[in-house]
Amino acid sequence: MTDAHPPKAAAIDALGQLGLSKYEAAVFIALQQLETGTASEVDRITDVPRSQVYGAAERLEELGLIGVQQSNPIQYRAIGLETARRRLRARLEEQERRAFDHLQAVRGEHAVDDETQVDVWTVSGTATIDDRIVDLAGRADDRILFGAAENALVSDAIVETLAGVTENVEVTVISEDRAVCERFAGTGVETHHITEDMMIEGQRGRVLAADRETVLLSTRGGSSGSDNEAAIWSDGTNVAAVFIGLLDDWFEQCLGG
Repeated sequence: MTDAHPPKAAAIDALGQLGLSKYEAAVFIALQQLETGTASEVDRITDVPRSQVYGAAERLEELGLIGVQQSNPIQYRAIGLETARRRLRARLEEQERRAFDHLQAVRGEHAVDDETQVDVWTVSGTATIDDRIVDLAGRADDRILFGAAENALVSDAIVETLAGVTENVEVTVISEDRAVCERFAGTGVETHHITEDMMIEGQRGRVLAADRETVLLSTRGGSSGSDNEAAIWSDGTNVAAVFIGLLDDWFEQCLGG
């Protein structure tokens, strides 16, 4: 079928930039036009062969962009445009994060340097720091020490990750907020409630020490009293080893006190 609407081609190209194939984009647009339709109805108003409509629709369903009614024939239903916009944006952001995490991991992998490389990274924003903690904790082989100043800094993903590695990794959680310790009840995670006077002075945030070579430290706020969180982290460096040694000493003093 010849497309009588040139803007549709531009929309297909734009959706391609958001990660949809040409057929997926065409089927998605057709269902926005139809609101609800069968494969034959989609085929009627697009250049997508009917045999390809099913595969494209299956992929769109996986992405949460259409609904499927298991009737005879199968009916496909378009979701709202604002919902579709949010889901495509979230998918694109997740792909971007994964890509740059990988690039960060391999950057300088084959570089030749006569001096020891010391990498200390900075990251800001609570959600981004959540992701970094989950990533670093998920790589641990031996032990993890995690601390958070308050329950609001412990996401469900962090709880799930720490609880999920306890079979092979010794996990210890510390906090001055009893609610943090309670989040890990029955998970196999060892918890310790410490008093405020044991804490290090400053705008306290979170700490993660994994094995003997990975560390993350965050603080919140600043002179403006905002709730912004920023962190530094290092993996496989002498800097990380020094920080972990200091954290171990401090933790032992807390338990001894």
